[in-house]
This record gives sequence, C-alpha cells and structure tokens, in this order.
Amino acid sequence: MSDQNSRLVYSTDIGRIVEEKPKPERPKGDGTVRIRRETAGRKGKGVCVVTGLDLDDSELNKLAAELKKKCGCGGAVKESNIEIQGDKRDVIKQHLETKGFQVKLAGG
Repeated sequence: MSDQNSRLVYSTDIGRIVEEKPKPERPKGDGTVRIRRETAGRKGKGVCVVTGLDLDDSELNKLAAELKKKCGCGGAVKESNIEIQGDKRDVIKQHLETKGFQVKLAGG
C-alpha cells in the first residue's frame, strides 16, 4: 500500500505530525533597482513601484517609510516591492542613488 498521496499525520508517541514546507527564496536580481509607474487596477490613480531590492522585510519597511516621508505621500510594501502613491519617480531615484543603489527608470 505504498501510495504517493499517503503520509504519516499522527503518531501515538508524539501526536500530530506537521510537515514543514520549505520557505520560498526571493529571486536575486541583477543588482539594478527599477522604478516604474503603474495605473492598472487602481482606477486611474498612478503609483510608482520600486522593484529589484534585495533587502529583508524589516529593511524594506524601513526604506519604504523613508521614501514616503521624503515624497510626502502614502505607500505600501507588497510582495517585496515598494509602492509609492503618485508620480514621484525623480525624487525616489535621487534618494535611492544617495543610498548607493543603481537605479533605472523603467516604462514610460
């Protein structure tokens, strides 16, 4: 009765057995931070999306807070990308370059 879908889920010695799933790793970028402007799915309101940052979650949140304060607008961190409300690409690019990142403006 060796089936691929069968696995041990409970043992009388230790109780319920929880299978640990491997944590997905973030893809490593090419070292370039890209800033693009998006309006799709936002009822015509534009946001600047900063992608390509190889930072952990706490550093990403800290950088997002700095960018929001520098631009004087709102934003969020979603799926390891930073979204800043409005078209502030030039301000974001200047701030990231002073931090030592290599930055490109992507899209139109």
